Amino acid sequence: MEVKSVTKFARISDLKAREVARAVQGMPVSQALSVLNFTPKKAALLIGKTLRSAIANAENNHELDADDLYIKSATATKGPVLKRIMPRARGSAAGIKKRMSHLTIVLAQKPEEKEEAKPKRAAKTKKAAEQA
Repeated sequence: MEVKSVTKFARISDLKAREVARAVQGMPVSQALSVLNFTPKKAALLIGKTLRSAIANAENNHELDADDLYIKSATATKGPVLKRIMPRARGSAAGIKKRMSHLTIVLAQKPEEKEEAKPKRAAKTKKAAEQA
């Protein structure tokens, strides 16, 4: 089961937010929260809010345990841009782009681990011993 949470129109550049989102992708939820708490960036605060919202959605709407969840994907996509003007010398003006982004976090349950790798190795070693 996948659980999704989206924060739209976050006032941060998508490039800055994407850097933090890639850092926590694939982590268990508890580890990701502790990493975000000690990351000194504005994006960490915004992604942490979105992650806590996704955890609340999982617990309340889908009755999942937060200990069994991991971050399947964390993305930051481009949002609209606010265009402003900064006065410059001799009556000219320079443009300023105040960028926004949309933050999306998808949580999933940890997959069940299967122990089939060990018997395959044993079979290969038996064949090697028989040939020698």
